[in-house]
Amino acid sequence: MRWLKPLAALGATLALFYLLHFKQGQIPPLGKFLNPFAGFWQNNTTSDEILSDLILPELQDTVHVLWDDRRVPHIFARNNHDLYFAQGYLTAADRLWQMEFQTHAAAGRLSEIVGARALEYDRFRRRIGMVYAAENAVKAMRGNPATLLAVEAYTNGVNAWIRGLEAKRLPFEYKILDYQPEPWTVLKSAILLKFMAWRLTSRNHEIIMSRTRATLGDSLTRVLHPDYPPFMEPIIPAGTRWDFSPHAVKKPQQDFKMMLRDSAHATKDFSAQGSNNWAMAGARTASGYPILCNDPHLTLNLPAIWYEIQLVSPEVNVYGVSLPGAPAVIIGFNQQVAWGVTNSESDVMDWYHLTFKDSTQQQYFYDGAWRATQRRVEEIKIRGGDTVRDTIFYTHHGPVVYRNSEKPYDWDIPSGAALRWVAHDSSNELATFMYLNRARNYDDYLSALSFYASPAQNFVFADSSGDIALWHQGRFPLRWEKQGQYLSDGSDPAYDWQGWVPLAQNPHVKNPARGFVSSANQNPVDTNYPYYLGSNYAIFERGGRINAKLAEMKNIAPEDMIALHNDVMNLHARNVLSALLAQLALENFSPDEARAYEELMKWNYENHANAIAPSIFEYWWQDFMDLVWNDELASAYGAIKRPRRDVTVDLILRQPHARYFDMRDTARRETLRDMAELSLRSALRKLTEKWGPLGPAWEWGRTRGTDILHLANVPGMGRRNLLTSGNYTCVNATTKTTGPSWRMVVAFGPQVKAWGIYPGGQSGNPGSQFYDNFVEDWVAGKTYEILYLNSPNSTANRIAGQATLRSAL
Repeated sequence: MRWLKPLAALGATLALFYLLHFKQGQIPPLGKFLNPFAGFWQNNTTSDEILSDLILPELQDTVHVLWDDRRVPHIFARNNHDLYFAQGYLTAADRLWQMEFQTHAAAGRLSEIVGARALEYDRFRRRIGMVYAAENAVKAMRGNPATLLAVEAYTNGVNAWIRGLEAKRLPFEYKILDYQPEPWTVLKSAILLKFMAWRLTSRNHEIIMSRTRATLGDSLTRVLHPDYPPFMEPIIPAGTRWDFSPHAVKKPQQDFKMMLRDSAHATKDFSAQGSNNWAMAGARTASGYPILCNDPHLTLNLPAIWYEIQLVSPEVNVYGVSLPGAPAVIIGFNQQVAWGVTNSESDVMDWYHLTFKDSTQQQYFYDGAWRATQRRVEEIKIRGGDTVRDTIFYTHHGPVVYRNSEKPYDWDIPSGAALRWVAHDSSNELATFMYLNRARNYDDYLSALSFYASPAQNFVFADSSGDIALWHQGRFPLRWEKQGQYLSDGSDPAYDWQGWVPLAQNPHVKNPARGFVSSANQNPVDTNYPYYLGSNYAIFERGGRINAKLAEMKNIAPEDMIALHNDVMNLHARNVLSALLAQLALENFSPDEARAYEELMKWNYENHANAIAPSIFEYWWQDFMDLVWNDELASAYGAIKRPRRDVTVDLILRQPHARYFDMRDTARRETLRDMAELSLRSALRKLTEKWGPLGPAWEWGRTRGTDILHLANVPGMGRRNLLTSGNYTCVNATTKTTGPSWRMVVAFGPQVKAWGIYPGGQSGNPGSQFYDNFVEDWVAGKTYEILYLNSPNSTANRIAGQATLRSAL
């Protein structure tokens, strides 16, 4: 018996040791996590200290780094190798965990961090060929000496930081998730770029559009889902004549009509995101020099998607934002040129239905014969579990993402179909950005764009000599009208892409007579353009508002452009609200309904955070759309696609007696008036149930608000319920989880000047004062004047620190 107490004590000690040193479910090993010398306590503001002078053996010469008062590094190197090495080193110092986590997620490796709960997510990433696409990109990078040097030097810089990383400086997320960083690779940089391509091009409408056509027929589908929608102002001015002879595209004699999988799942709505860019000619500005502006809208996270930086070597002096994990500046300017991007929204992804010889999927039917598939085996390592081996079958179209018998991770992905995606092909987008960083004029800009394939973007341009331009740039397949809008026949060669739109024939404009260029994700061209590029473009409101404001402005100053970035005029509401209000019978209103009506009547159509009317209108419009279209979308085939709001507005204004303003499941014939009154009452009821009686709680900033979530959704590490203005219908297209990820204004003159801001901070450490210090100013619509330096010897009063990085030689 005397041994029981010692044994019990030993058992308790061993149990405590186990609990403190090993992860328990989602709880980190508390011993390591709470260690006062290396645990999370060390992730505090001490990490904000400016780096001291360092010896880095991989450097070829001395590098000078100056940090300004916003923690932006200005890197001065004597050669390009050292420039990108230092960029990798300093970016890793601030954003290592973000870089690694994003590339693990993109490559389908989250299960290595969080276990089996990420298996289907990882399988999906492997199935769509993310790593396959990145491997092809690496081949292209290695085939170009400039990009090879940059990406390898950047990789070595990241790894130099990792090798010198002490346990106490390990980013917080590694500690709470209990894992260690691994060496960076060139492939990881490529994966990051392909991940962005997927985010910006994965618009999968084929299932629901095939089902819609089967339900409505061809003619009605064209009416409710037009390729060129009402009110549209295209990116390239309407009426532009094209001075080239287009390539002929042969259409099959018979349409392939097939649907896959009955489902109540509707396709995702991509209209909630938006990006804007524009450039004004010097003739329209107060200075006589061009001004360029850009604000790409993306999903908002902390750490922020962008990292602000200046890169200087004998070849380049560029400032802007980079993607943590890739070299060069993605959006920015130098002394002579500036550029910015918005997503093109053109269709570069098709799904091909296949017939397999048997369940082994080793052969598929194509062009009258059986053709062999190629197998790729992916190993998905599971933390705390066995490795899962997944076989993916590749056809000449691309990978078969899900077999007919499998449940898709994403319901917009058709089963039994192969994915043809431009981003799978070998391309070198990094070269575009590297050459843009060095560009001096319009010809350099065009040369840089020649490398660009995916994700297709609207590249706006301005230079100090006075040129402005915009190219709808990417690699676009030659297709007949509506090819790719529906599922394609994978057995018929006539459905294969028939080549590429020649780059010189991509939509573009230079120095237009109106004195400005602009884009807001809308249709790139009118119906005069000879090639079919897609149909799921943004609705007219943001582009129309930008064009109207730019057309009326004179003697434009940078402050005017900053104000336009923050413009919250809801053009959608301005177009339709008065018509809806005119349908209401006021004598039927209760006192509360009358108060809501008065709020709408006095509204100036601006979505300010402290306004009540935007909340009423948004709830009303959503309920109106549901009431009008839900019964019309009933189908024996499953969910079909709802017409867009611009099509619905067009019906309200021009066809107020259309048959769609009737509820099919009632005996009487409803009218537009009935729809307006019923949906308004429903909206007011919902607002009251959620927010109480009409009052301050109904303000737009409260009912909608904006969340900037932590990248891994770690509680307490994001910013929730920010009282933001704007909406997806406004130039300031801020929504619940998306918004302007980088606002930039560049004004040319004797000396280039610029302003910028993004919703976050330079540091990826949640304990740092630089983690989210830009957020409040971003919400308020402010921007910071950018410190653009020409020399490491600068004595500007905004310089907060400096360091010298030396080689061992």
